[in-house]
Amino acid sequence: MRVRAWFAQYISAALLAILLTGCGKKQPLFSESFVFGTRVEVQVADDLPAVQTRAAIAEVLAEFDRLHRTYHAWQTSELTALNAALALGHRIHVSAEMADLLREAQDYARQSDALFDPGIGRLIALWGFHADTYAEHIPDTTAIKNWLKTHPSIMQLKIEKDADGAWVSSPNRQVGLDFGGSLKGKALDRAAMILKAAGVRNALINIGGNVMALGSRYDRPWRVAIQAPRYAGPLAILELKDGEATGTSGDYQRYFEVDGERYTHLLDPRTGNSAPGTQAVTIVVSGADAGLRSDVLSKPVFIAGEAGWEAMARRLELVQVLRVDAEGKVSVSASLADRLKFMPHDGKLPDIRRIE
Repeated sequence: MRVRAWFAQYISAALLAILLTGCGKKQPLFSESFVFGTRVEVQVADDLPAVQTRAAIAEVLAEFDRLHRTYHAWQTSELTALNAALALGHRIHVSAEMADLLREAQDYARQSDALFDPGIGRLIALWGFHADTYAEHIPDTTAIKNWLKTHPSIMQLKIEKDADGAWVSSPNRQVGLDFGGSLKGKALDRAAMILKAAGVRNALINIGGNVMALGSRYDRPWRVAIQAPRYAGPLAILELKDGEATGTSGDYQRYFEVDGERYTHLLDPRTGNSAPGTQAVTIVVSGADAGLRSDVLSKPVFIAGEAGWEAMARRLELVQVLRVDAEGKVSVSASLADRLKFMPHDGKLPDIRRIE
């Protein structure tokens, strides 16, 4: 049995940082921390006073820590209080911020035919992924079948807005919430807002491989690595434009192996099991809520699998998508392929299928 969690994310983020530093006389002001169970980095490439830049970065990192503590899925938080109330069948008052997160999540669940569904928190816990470090934990098939019978979903939440937030309840006591599939993306958008308000125009924010670019790196594009799922190195290099965000869902980030079988935290609500057939999905988006969408929308494409991922990408109006299948073969949309520089491994480029 082998376990991988933060280590794979750390290697990916470290590789990203190395690629971003590049060459040249000017170097961005750089700061890092460990939040959301992963390494986070903020780089600023503006000619602002250092004290102003550092204060802005500190505010970003403080906001990351606040979000992490407020919406933690298994340590005492506002989210665990909500989950406890739902389990008892109680109606509970939540903050305006929490209410907005819940409504946003319901919208994305509708768009993705519930392949993205933060209401499956109890299933995630059943698989043992509600832990900072976890070991082999294959649930009993009967436990999974019993969970499936109750059909828990965030769509079963009743959200009654008031002046101070909202009252939340559900007729299904098996609904348990986990924002692990969206919180990093929300944090990217918050970081961009904080930096812009502080006068920062050129920055890169990286949360464990979920990345947003503002402006440029001294008049040159920010360069990021797309991590290879099965070896410690880049699959490809991407130049991000101002306001773009990229997100990757991979089976190499949180998983364990038993008898050669890989079980990932990316669970299919239709089966109650790890989603098979995909090693990684990377998307690039821009516009409103780019950070949140880059985090959320890669999940349903991943979970849709071999037979459904292209249709799901079209449904979600994603035009820049890369998928690595179970054999390591790469499918990539033409609009993204033209922007990527694929990197050789052991002297060979990956097997690539271009989708026009």
